[in-house]
Amino acid sequence: MYNGLMNGMKILIVDDESRMRKLLHDYLEASGVQILEAADGQAGLDIFLGVKGIDLVILDVMMPKMDGWQVCREIRKVSNVPVIMLTARGEERDELKGFDLGVDEYISKPFSPRILAARIEALIRRSKGQKNTQAMLLGDLSVDREGRKVTAAGVPVELSFKEYELLNFLIDNRGVALSREKILNQVWDYDYYGDTRTIDTHIKKLRQKIGVCGAYIETVRNIGYKFEVPA
Repeated sequence: MYNGLMNGMKILIVDDESRMRKLLHDYLEASGVQILEAADGQAGLDIFLGVKGIDLVILDVMMPKMDGWQVCREIRKVSNVPVIMLTARGEERDELKGFDLGVDEYISKPFSPRILAARIEALIRRSKGQKNTQAMLLGDLSVDREGRKVTAAGVPVELSFKEYELLNFLIDNRGVALSREKILNQVWDYDYYGDTRTIDTHIKKLRQKIGVCGAYIETVRNIGYKFEVPA
């Protein structure tokens, strides 16, 4: 069915719909995944904080006790583990809010479990597939790909999985004006049919996190963005 990339992973599913949890549990378990489940946001957060080695979290938005946004916000305080958000709403403002909180993927219900599995594998491939693992110094920005560490003007920076990938894609194409569509298709690793303002949200957050080095990410009018370190 799949190429084994998910084998051995530990995934936490947090969704108040028992049928959805069972569907995802059965499908992902067949790919060699160890599944943890929670029926509400608070229980999901407790499991995440109490269990070591969780590789990925799948979160529903609307849940009792604590919604998916709150859970994601709490997770991001302590971890950059990849987070996939599920929602039945499909509203653009929800999607942008999720990305702003550090969500790595966003899938609207109903969806095929095969699509979810493909998104998970795409996240794994990107996390393991950095071509250049050398530490780089670009102006005041240091990126250690071997250790997956970023330092801006001597200050360590905590980036989400998606923010880190976005930064590396911009760096790998430094000096090149990249359209929003190209960034979406390359960094998200699939054809994205949503609003390209998703990229603007990520760029804004990334610039804030890397402080003075945020100026290296230039806005190219009517196109997108370019990474350029001043001479």
